[in-house]
Amino acid sequence: MEGLYQRCYKETLFYSALRSVFFISCLLHSVFMGGYVPGHHSVLLINSPNEQAAKDIGRAIMERRMAASINILPKTSTMYYWKGEIQDATEILMLVKTKTSRIQNVIDYVRSVHPYENPEVLCFPVEGGSLSYMKWMDEAIPDD
Repeated sequence: MEGLYQRCYKETLFYSALRSVFFISCLLHSVFMGGYVPGHHSVLLINSPNEQAAKDIGRAIMERRMAASINILPKTSTMYYWKGEIQDATEILMLVKTKTSRIQNVIDYVRSVHPYENPEVLCFPVEGGSLSYMKWMDEAIPDD
């Protein structure tokens, strides 16, 4: 078992380094060619039990400069399995726009303050869009 762990750990380090090199080369391409690197930004979906919780979490994320923008959408009807049973609930959906490099910061923060035992945080990479908007996002969120 120890050998398997060491092999997986080494492979993880290798692929992590490879991803870093790829990401840096994409950023350099973007700077010199003026294009967008798909996946540099992400949108996170976060559900909250009520509007006040969403506003409190959203404001704290913004104050910590972990996102450029957050939309808080009105009531959504949600069905989900919880502890073996189907639940029906009304929730508030947040759309958090951030740099992909800040996702883990947002997730860690949300988990530390969210009233749910297992809060929903789903991430989707931005493949393209308005370059001027994405430039504004980069300016709004400080580098790590």
